[in-house]
Amino acid sequence: MIAERVLMGMLLGGVGVGCVLVLWPFFSGILWAAILTYTTWPAYEWLRERAGLSRVPASGIMVSAAFVLVVLPLALAAPGGADDVDRLRKTVQAALAAGLPGAPSWLFDVPLIGPTLGGLWNSWAADLSVMGDFFRPYFGMAAEFGLSLLLGLANGVLMFLLALFVAFFFFASGDRLAATLRLVLLRIAGARGPRLIEVTGATIRGVVYGILGTAIVQGILTTFGLWLSGVPRPLLLGLIAGGLSVLPIGAPVVWIPASLWLLAEGKTAWGIFLFLYGVIAVSGADSLIRPFFIARGAQLPFLLTMLGVLGGAIAFGLLGIFVGPVLLGVGYTLVAEWARGDATVVDVK
Repeated sequence: MIAERVLMGMLLGGVGVGCVLVLWPFFSGILWAAILTYTTWPAYEWLRERAGLSRVPASGIMVSAAFVLVVLPLALAAPGGADDVDRLRKTVQAALAAGLPGAPSWLFDVPLIGPTLGGLWNSWAADLSVMGDFFRPYFGMAAEFGLSLLLGLANGVLMFLLALFVAFFFFASGDRLAATLRLVLLRIAGARGPRLIEVTGATIRGVVYGILGTAIVQGILTTFGLWLSGVPRPLLLGLIAGGLSVLPIGAPVVWIPASLWLLAEGKTAWGIFLFLYGVIAVSGADSLIRPFFIARGAQLPFLLTMLGVLGGAIAFGLLGIFVGPVLLGVGYTLVAEWARGDATVVDVK
């Protein structure tokens, strides 16, 4: 009897390991598809109930909308090849070599504040030139490394397409999948199963709405400002700004150098406009956008968010930026729930 149980356990374990090995190359895509399906399920239900669509047409509309909003911008932003990346690298190096020009003569003629602003401008230009001369030997290597990573966007787009393909079937069979997962969790967790489902759902919504929602809005705002100012590759730079918005440095790492590049190119008005736009519209809006989204889900520690983004990107590529914070957030919340050992609401702060 014991031998039969041991053999059965080994057989089930071997089957489980085999399933994991088969699905592992697609793990990030499957997980992102599940996250997308869960967070957008209310819109899917609206299409089913209010618009009167059946499962397949409603699933097709949801996947098509996700393609237009997520995958299409990535495909347009991705560099076309090594030549495109090389042109970007040369543009960055040329901008660094040019430095920041001196203050325009008309600035000194502005009443009251003109001479002061002109003096500050020239002092900043001198400081930036000295700093640029010091770091210039390293800028080439850093730009080469950073821009070469952008070629990985092509692989990220392919994985997003796979995730949307999987998401179509998740939408179409979502009710049955949810019921099966609920039964499995009840068998594992017993009476605490419903509570764990509730906590996990709140955590996923908190990460997606609070972090990724903010990143998407800031990326869109940055892209619009760069496009309006005439900066090359606004979609690509906006994508980078959106990804950096979850880190302490944030989107200013993109729009500040872009403003300096415009000034170095002699486009003073547009450079000043982009700087003010970045301060007011992009960075200023963060204080309004982030609380709005976070209020719709569980709030997660900032360190956990940052490590999730960086570690997810290293482990799973582009999709890991979305998957990493969700995985760490769910794990942290479930551990906190288990440690409390009661049925009270977990306040993750």
